[in-house]
Parts: sequence; structure tokens; C-alpha cells
Amino acid sequence: MPKIVVLWTDAAMWLMAAALLGYAWMVRRRPGLAANWKRVFADPAALASAVVLALCLAITLLDSLHYRPLLAQTNASDAVAYDTRTRSLLDALLAGLIDSREATYSRPLAYLGFTKESVEVDGQVQRVAPRLKFGGAHLSDPQTQWLPDLLWRGGVGLVLGALAAALLCAVAVQWIARARREAFAETFAGLLRGEGPIPWRAAGATLLVIGLLAGAAIGLGTGYHVFGTDLTGNDVLYQALKSIRTAFVIGTLATVATLPLAVGFGILAGYFRGWVDEAIQYLYTVLSSVPNVLLIAACVLMVQVFLDKNPDLFETGAERADVKLFLLCVVLGVTGWAGLCRLLRGETLKLRELEYVQAARAFGVSHGRIMRRHVFPNVAHLMLIVTVLEFSALILYEAVLSYVGVGVDPSMNSFGGMINLARSEMSRDPLVWWSFAAAFGFMVTLVLAANLFADGVRDAFDPRARAFRPRLRLRLRRTAP
Repeated sequence: MPKIVVLWTDAAMWLMAAALLGYAWMVRRRPGLAANWKRVFADPAALASAVVLALCLAITLLDSLHYRPLLAQTNASDAVAYDTRTRSLLDALLAGLIDSREATYSRPLAYLGFTKESVEVDGQVQRVAPRLKFGGAHLSDPQTQWLPDLLWRGGVGLVLGALAAALLCAVAVQWIARARREAFAETFAGLLRGEGPIPWRAAGATLLVIGLLAGAAIGLGTGYHVFGTDLTGNDVLYQALKSIRTAFVIGTLATVATLPLAVGFGILAGYFRGWVDEAIQYLYTVLSSVPNVLLIAACVLMVQVFLDKNPDLFETGAERADVKLFLLCVVLGVTGWAGLCRLLRGETLKLRELEYVQAARAFGVSHGRIMRRHVFPNVAHLMLIVTVLEFSALILYEAVLSYVGVGVDPSMNSFGGMINLARSEMSRDPLVWWSFAAAFGFMVTLVLAANLFADGVRDAFDPRARAFRPRLRLRLRRTAP
């Protein structure tokens, strides 16, 4: 049996998933909150983005189940030993991409290496591109078999991906039909016509696109490197999929680390006013005056010095890299609470003057109970909106920090790390573009989905943010000829 390894970020992500399920259960029991979330998912862009984010969350959770494989024993009397490398369940599913390591660069879907080698051909030394060890290795005559093999594998993958997406859509339609107490065919026809408050057609179309892309990638990935390989010969698609967890961990944990300081200080400043308000304003004004990148870089470098001086605290390099990632999230949270604190302070200043808060104070209710029962629930929507909006900003922060060399550990895959390594590749001649393009494409997709979903949350939970879009009605008047 392998040795189960529970990293700090693993525990945090599974606790976050449990908290998300608990919040969903609470939403079902509160009609007002459920109505707000129905307005969120009534937006087709927000619903499609939620499907993309759910897929990224599933990849993150699969990559948050770590273990160390058991080493083979030559003798029965040997002690039990485990591999020094820490793997995840996602690594087990992508074992083919891990094992298909080449010598160096290779283009996407290529069967020849990118870097030419000197070989002797008919008594003459020539510079030729060598055959890849894994990419297209099954082809006996690559010049004639390569294109038909790509079309066949890609076509089969597209068909299987479409079938898998159709199966998921059928399960969802059956669940909706059971909830509505209707027949499957009737519900399916109604969803195709766009009936109902939630545009399920957008979710189905998103699932179909994801199924087609994933099916094609899986079909082509069985014989080729879909996005090529990097300098060390590692598959770029594998690195991009592994980077999703890093982005999700930073986006969620850094947001959670922001909330205690922002909510606590913001409500205290707005409720008590006076010297408490002035002290907290002075604190977050000073914090906002320091450039965030410099402050975060200084904190990360101090963490790096501590980790370098205490290598005996960690059994494997994965544990050391995970602690650095966890502390980076804490640093981002501790240095990024000023904006939300300022917003909650202003809202609390307004709430403390309302009649029900004044009545509670007149009846002798304690300040802590008033802030907990009357102020906090009425600023929770602002907290939710800002945290969802900050999710994508934190992902971009990680990319910037890793680009300048003070982000996550170099041994951990991240979009910023891929872009940082691609700097030298983009200056080569001929150009090595695929590593940068894969990191940029995956990161933009994740950030765009988060932004579109955040827009839907903001419009649903903050009525003042809804744009007034009057409908133009053209009235045709009949005139006499």
C-alpha cells in the first residue's frame, strides 16, 4: 500500500470543498439567498463560466490527493521503503504523459525532435532532426502515416468526447425532469427551446465544447505530445494541467486569509468610529502606501530564507514546496485586506445609523451581538462580491510573482513559472512558442471564467451594480397613402 501524504494545501482545499457543500445546503434552506443565486445562474455567461470553474475545481481536488508509492522489495526481510517522489491521483491518471519524456524540445503533435543533431548519412555529416522517443514512435513510415493517424486519433477522440458530454447532459436532464415531475422527452424539448429561468442550453453547450476538446486531447495524447515538450523534454499539457491546482489554491486560500482582517477591522472601524476608526484607517492607509509587489516579495524572501535554513523540517521536496505555497497564500492575504476593509467600513457606517441597530442598542444589546447579528449579515453580500472578483486578480498576482522569481517553488508547476521559463524560449531562433501559448491559453481561460462568474455574482447580489438597459420599441404608424 502507498503512503498517504496530506499536505497543508491538500487539507485546506478539501476543507474548502466541504465548506462549499455546506454553503450550498444552507442556500437551499434560505429562499432569499437561493433567489439571488438563481439570478446568478440565469445569466448564460455566468452559468457557462461556472461549468468551467467546476471542471477546474475537480482537477484541483484530484491533484490534492497525494501519496508516495511503495518501492519494490528484493528480499522479504527488507524494511518497507517508499519513493521520495510524492505523486497525486491526477499524476496516476496522467501517467502516460509523465513517462513519455523526450530528450528536449519537440513541436506540438510532432514525430521529429526540434533540435537537430549531427549524423553521418552516406559518408557525409548532416544536421537532421531525430525521431522522438515517444511522439509518433508507433509510425513505421511517418511521412505517409502521420497526417492520417492524426485525423483518425483526433476524430475518434472527438466522437468519444461528444458521447461523454451527451451522457452527462442526459443525466442532468433526467435529474431536472425528476425534480419537475415531467417526462424526459418533455423536459429535454423544453430545455432546447430555452424554457425556464435557468439557461441550461448554455451549460450543455459548454459541456459539449469541453467534451470535444478533452476528447481530442486524449485521443491525440495517446501517441503524440499535444502541446509539445519543454527544454527538459517534459510534456507541456501535463504542466498546464498541474498548474490549475496552483492557481486555484492561491485564488481561494489567499482570499480566505484576507477575510478575517478585512471583515474584523472594517466592521470595528465603522461601528465604533472615534479613535478605533482612526487607528484602523491609519493602518490600512500605510499598508496601501507600500507597493504590493515589493511588500509581498520581501515577505516571500524571508520565508525562503527560513525554509533554506531548516531543510530538516521536511521529508520530501514536495512538502517543502507546499509549505512555501501555503505561506505565499498567507502573505497575499495579510497584505491584501485594505481594499475590502475600506469598503466594509463605509457600509458599516451606514448600517449603524439604521433604526433596528439603534433599537438594539437602546434595549441594551451588547456591541458584539449587534455586530454579529445585525451588521455582519448585511455586509456579507459585499464580502462575497469582492472575494469572487479578487479570485482572478490573485491568479494574475501569482503569475507576476513567479515571473520575477519570488512566487511558488520552482519545482511546482504554475502558469507564472511556465511563462518565466518561456522568456528564454521566445528569444530563440527558431522560436519556441508552444510552452508560452499553452500557459497563456489556460490562464486566460481560467481568469476569464472567474471574471464572467464574478460579474454575474455582482449583478445578482448588488442591485446598484445592475446596468439599466432600456428596451427600444419601434412603433410603426400607418399613414395614409
